[in-house]
Amino acid sequence: MVDDILTAAIKASSKSAGVVIDDAAVTPQYVHGLSPARELPVVGKIALGSILNKLILIIPAAMLLTAFAPWVLPWLLILGGAYLCFEGAEKVLEWFGFHHGHEDDEGARDERKLILGAIRTDLILSAEIMLISLSNIDEGMGTWTRLAVLIAIAFMMTGIVYGAVALLVKIDDIGWKMTENEATKPLGQRLVGSMPAVFKVISIIGTVAMLWVGGHLVVANLAEVGFTPLYDFLHLVEEALAPAGAVVVWVVDTAISAVIGFVAGLLIVGLVLGIGKIFGKRPSFSEGGRSPHNVSV
Repeated sequence: MVDDILTAAIKASSKSAGVVIDDAAVTPQYVHGLSPARELPVVGKIALGSILNKLILIIPAAMLLTAFAPWVLPWLLILGGAYLCFEGAEKVLEWFGFHHGHEDDEGARDERKLILGAIRTDLILSAEIMLISLSNIDEGMGTWTRLAVLIAIAFMMTGIVYGAVALLVKIDDIGWKMTENEATKPLGQRLVGSMPAVFKVISIIGTVAMLWVGGHLVVANLAEVGFTPLYDFLHLVEEALAPAGAVVVWVVDTAISAVIGFVAGLLIVGLVLGIGKIFGKRPSFSEGGRSPHNVSV
């Protein structure tokens, strides 16, 4: 029985590999900038939040909704996708010095808020992973077996994602250790020297992943509830590019989904700012991204 459950878990989760990669790309940006001593503890707390998301919220809700109200699932995924679009658009705007709020002091990162933000984002990505996996579990399985498969997937995916994240955030420490040995010193120095660029790339990939996954969730699930123009457009593009090969189709589909996600995110940011203005909150532009130089507009 255990072998059957693990086999079913691997098979069912294989189609969610793209979202797993996105999850692993998104998370390191939440840890970047912390002191080395706090990196792994924070990753551990986010991983704990992730497994609780899956076991306490996502799996019970998915099982109940699938059984009694399957029509609700697309709407929940639209909301989740919209949140990812909002997060991604905010991060893009921050690259250009636009900030939705103010930081308390220069360089400060509130660990609690950081962890909660990462867990909120994980909730949406984990929901997609688990729902994709659930849709690929053999319907002939009994309820308890399906539940066991989902639990196995929850632990497996959390271990893969946050194991990869932990490795990424500690590569620079590994590099420093390597510099203590003459034989490995050159490689260690290259590792340490490359990490700022690596994290910058990871941050960009993570932001694009948010926009891509968010845009895709919104488009696909709007089609599920009857609004099909965006989905039909993507389908036409895929058909037109099919002769160019699967890689080209995937790249273009991803780019279009990310653009849709960014536009949707900007609309939501505008809505949030409008609501904030009503309550007296103002956005800010920062010089070099540092809050002490913020100028209210």
